[in-house]
Amino acid sequence: MGTVFAFMRPNDLVWNYWVNNYLMGNPPPVFDILAWNADGTNLPAALHRQFLDIFQNNTLCEPNRVVALGTPVDLSRIKVPIYVTGASTDHLTPWTECYRTTQLLNGPATFILSNAGHIQSLINPPDNPKASYLAGPDPGPDPEGWRRQATLHKGTWWTHWSAWITEQGGAKIRAPRRLGNRAYPPLQPTPGKYVQQAAGR
Repeated sequence: MGTVFAFMRPNDLVWNYWVNNYLMGNPPPVFDILAWNADGTNLPAALHRQFLDIFQNNTLCEPNRVVALGTPVDLSRIKVPIYVTGASTDHLTPWTECYRTTQLLNGPATFILSNAGHIQSLINPPDNPKASYLAGPDPGPDPEGWRRQATLHKGTWWTHWSAWITEQGGAKIRAPRRLGNRAYPPLQPTPGKYVQQAAGR
């Protein structure tokens, strides 16, 4: 999956590293986002193939075209509150397409447009002096119309999301003293077998 994404911008995400690292022997710069980006996920081939079909044909936008575990998927049946983010310079998922999610689902929608690109817009901690985001009215069918009415806020969208998720969360409950229960006991101690395998232990 990572290779598919990389070849959407091969000059920046493939040949840049091939030339600088392999040909010239320069190690990649130390950059926290690159470490996050390198944390790949192992996908079964069938799931990877389905993802590529969704990307190429945009099949999730058509009710019942995608089938998951025998169940047809119709996004319009989702009626819970949704929080959707987009990134102003995202090369993988243009913000107007992220915005479209607010029109495909039927729950009350909140849309935030963060500055920066695909990863930087998400990994955007409160101490980032370059962070900003647009928050606006309830999303309608026109993304550019929404942007014209939106207000620019300095800082990370994380604080906006934190207030939103707290509002959705309902009353606080006491945390359990132990993980799992009789029906669903913990499978392994933390951090779990997958993390240990990924670390080569």
